[in-house]
Amino acid sequence: MSAIALPPHRAGRGTTPLGRMRALARAELTLLGRAKGTLFAALVVPLVLPFSVSQAADGMDLKKAGLTLGTVVLPAGIGFSMIFAVYTSLTTVYVGRREELVLKRLRTGELRDREILAGAAVPTVGISLVQTVLLAVICTIVLDMSAPPAPHLAILGIVLGIGLCACLAAVTAAFSRTAETAQVTALPLMFVSMIGSGVFVPLEVFPDTVAKICERLPLTPAITLIRAGWTGDLSAGDTVSALLTGLVWLAIAVFAVRRWFRWEPRR
Repeated sequence: MSAIALPPHRAGRGTTPLGRMRALARAELTLLGRAKGTLFAALVVPLVLPFSVSQAADGMDLKKAGLTLGTVVLPAGIGFSMIFAVYTSLTTVYVGRREELVLKRLRTGELRDREILAGAAVPTVGISLVQTVLLAVICTIVLDMSAPPAPHLAILGIVLGIGLCACLAAVTAAFSRTAETAQVTALPLMFVSMIGSGVFVPLEVFPDTVAKICERLPLTPAITLIRAGWTGDLSAGDTVSALLTGLVWLAIAVFAVRRWFRWEPRR
């Protein structure tokens, strides 16, 4: 994977944080297009896995849980997009750029640390947002879903989930030695989120004790808010609880990035 080359004007005076991040994001998008494995995981996997969820939903008592096939499949698809398009893909990106000394070189210029991390995340975050819109359109047409009665909850969940996955990717990258091992390092959180955060199986069908434990997992608040956006049955107290839990995890992730993220190769 080749190093990032920012446009010449980047080194000149008068640059802005937005302009510097935009230049970095364009370079990252170009490199992402060359990384076929990462691109496949980000583009294809999140759109394929919801079919597995729809098949698994046949064995669930959705009516008893107050759910429909659409309110199971759509949040699952958005969750898969956060996990694969943002979390796992961005973990590989951060590790790859670090080991190639790209991050170290970028820090010698005008880019600040948060601009480097955010600029590198723009392409994968953009992919996830596009997939979210596409999944919503497909589910609306194919599964005959109506407009979300609480769209503000869905938007809050999407923003919270994507932001948390981006931060967790940086944290995971700190403990990954190479881009290859980063895919392994990301597996524990990926599987826990898929199984226990309501992505593959809604928490509504879990036993109460198990569901209460799973409610405290990092990605659960985001999935809960997204699903509530289309069901509209989340109380004000449960909404506040989910939002606070998600914000606590986000604060922990930001602290971990600031404390442990590595800018130079691990030896």
